[in-house]
Amino acid sequence: MNTSTTFQEIAAEIQLFDNIEQQEQFIFVVGALVSRIISLHKAAEVMEMAPEIFLKILELIRVDFSYLITEDIDREKNC
Repeated sequence: MNTSTTFQEIAAEIQLFDNIEQQEQFIFVVGALVSRIISLHKAAEVMEMAPEIFLKILELIRVDFSYLITEDIDREKNC
């Protein structure tokens, strides 16, 4: 199975953005967010949108995530 093609097919299903690159980036950022690798603020920054708008998009597509704890924030600052 060609994972690049599969990833592009999945990204194409997301109708929130104008192009496939933005859709792929969104999937990656949401994955990092729910994996607690990045904060909501960092995710919004990567997507070049206000955190409030990014949060609203997550709510609309029903993505659950936990906010980072203090140790996670310190780790992100050191990256």
